[in-house]
Order: sequence, then C-alpha cells, then structure tokens
Amino acid sequence: VQLQASGGGLVQTGDSLRLSCAASGLNFNRYTMGWFRQGPGKEREFVARINYTYNTAYADSVKGRFTVTRDNAKSTLYLQMNSLKPEDTAVYYCAVASRRAILSTLRLPTSYENWGQGTQVTVSS
Repeated sequence: VQLQASGGGLVQTGDSLRLSCAASGLNFNRYTMGWFRQGPGKEREFVARINYTYNTAYADSVKGRFTVTRDNAKSTLYLQMNSLKPEDTAVYYCAVASRRAILSTLRLPTSYENWGQGTQVTVSS
C-alpha cells in the first residue's frame, strides 16, 4: 500500500487549502480513510475520517471548517481546509484504517495500518 499526500503549503490566516492523498495497492473503496496531523512538539491527532459509505467524522477543532471527501474512481482522498488558523499548522498525514478497527476507535492513530509521508501546512498570522 502506498499513500502520497500533497497540497500543503504556506498560507495566511483565513486562507484555504485542499490536500490530496493518492492511494495505490489496495481496494480503495473498501476502506475507511483518515486524516491526522502533528504539530511542532505535539502528538499526532485525529482530524477527519470518511468510510466507504461516505460517512464522515471530524475533530471538534476543525468541524465546520474542514471537509473530507473521497473519489473512489481515482483512489484519492481529499481534505478541503477553509478559514485556516495558525493552530492548524502541522504536518498532515493520510492513513488507511484497519479493516478490524471498530467505529469507536477510528479517532486513534493505532487503528490505522498504512500512512502517507505527510504534507506540511503552515498558517501565518
């Protein structure tokens, strides 16, 4: 399994970015996919996830600003980020959830088996 994240960059407060994660080596449309982020000196934290029925969940800190989507035909996961804040500065990772993971654990990094390399998002004030 390979995950290639892209779309990060340096933006100003209030700007928008769209991250992409191209997946290969798996039957993409059968898996729950997630976005996590890790800021400087912080632990990796859940951002959003979408399952194969397009059900989504978000961290409270991004709810209403970020939208996770997927294009199964392209095996690609997206994260649209609007109204960005300096506290959104982090390396953003996409990940594939384990088929054995239960719903209540899908905010935990340990429920994800494969990770992309990350893409840096920096929001200046």
